[in-house]
Amino acid sequence: MTRLMSIEGSAVPLPIDNLDTDQIMPKQFLRIIDKAGLADGLLYDLRFDEHGAPRADCVLNQPGYANARILIGGANFGCGSSREHAVWGLQQYGFQVVIAPSFAEIFYSNAMNNRLLLVQLERAVIDTLLRDAIEAPGTELSIDLERQTVTSASGQQFAYPIGARHKRMVIEGMDTVDLTLACVADIEAFEREHFARHPWAQVI
Repeated sequence: MTRLMSIEGSAVPLPIDNLDTDQIMPKQFLRIIDKAGLADGLLYDLRFDEHGAPRADCVLNQPGYANARILIGGANFGCGSSREHAVWGLQQYGFQVVIAPSFAEIFYSNAMNNRLLLVQLERAVIDTLLRDAIEAPGTELSIDLERQTVTSASGQQFAYPIGARHKRMVIEGMDTVDLTLACVADIEAFEREHFARHPWAQVI
């Protein structure tokens, strides 16, 4: 896959703490045999009323935030069940990045394994980015994946932490299987050395 070195785009403010995966992708949208169509279910109960009509007060239904690629969320984003559909739905809707003060552990792994970048920043920084996005819909952010920085519209830069493995996976478009395959030569060398020392353990 093409190396992904940077992401630029406008941001949607969604400052809801403890937004769980049941809200991100409601259960009625899990009755599928593939990943298609999950964008329709993303945050459905926030976006639509009981009659299926768009809620005017939902930020995702407001023209100023159309085609946003970055979602700014609240603390403990993605808690609840381990459904990977929540990640797929966010991606199908167009989001490439979620920025939040903290993430649920399983959601974090699911997202990174699917090349959805999760950026964790201090609450004070999040508040600044949220304020910019609310006051000026369409305000763009720039994320440098190699340098691990988020640059606001005003030029402020904020560094974010990410493990070397997940960083490589996002930049190079790898999943855990790809990571294993990249180490085949090392695995085979280990096997040869191991069985040379312990020939009795080798299955013939």
